[in-house]
Amino acid sequence: MATYFEVHPDNPQPRSIRQVVDVVRAGGLIAYPTDSCFALGCQMGNTASLERIRDIRKLDPSHHFTLVCRDFAQLGQLVKITNSMFRLIKAATPGPYTFVLPATRDVPRRLMHPRKRTVGVRIPDHRVAQALLAELGEPMLSSTLLLPGEDDPMTNGQQIKQRLEHEIDAVIDSGDCGTEPTTVVDLSQDEPQIVRVGAGDPSRFE
Repeated sequence: MATYFEVHPDNPQPRSIRQVVDVVRAGGLIAYPTDSCFALGCQMGNTASLERIRDIRKLDPSHHFTLVCRDFAQLGQLVKITNSMFRLIKAATPGPYTFVLPATRDVPRRLMHPRKRTVGVRIPDHRVAQALLAELGEPMLSSTLLLPGEDDPMTNGQQIKQRLEHEIDAVIDSGDCGTEPTTVVDLSQDEPQIVRVGAGDPSRFE
């Protein structure tokens, strides 16, 4: 049964944040708010929770998971970035963008695209998400909370708890968050490719 945590959107209570992170460290799967929409999150190396996300969302093996980072230093440890791409990403972060880039050896192979060896990374501009990442001390594996057959991601914490009561371990709710997934930009080639238009303005990459 999922534990429900209600936290302040601007000043998230440290005790609640610690309790949620304890769930993550114990191998749990959480739903948490970001600057784009709610996401499912777990520890980067947790295979069991990764499979739980696949099952909840009915994802195929080639799906790009996202590693959510606290800052650019964390992001830079996970992906290979050229100087030109560095400037593009730096100007757009933190924000509602996911960048697809070649993964470094620090990324478990099961999280990479099976053929391209790429992975998605992002830095959210959301105080609760940032508080979780700061307490965890490492990137978190995430996926948009978009359920099979639905056109839009889930945006209400209470509804998420009711719908996924027995499939996740915790819901952290700070009220309204974004209603659109991130804009996804593939930077693994010479020129940026817009994979999905979402909450972030794609024009800076066109």
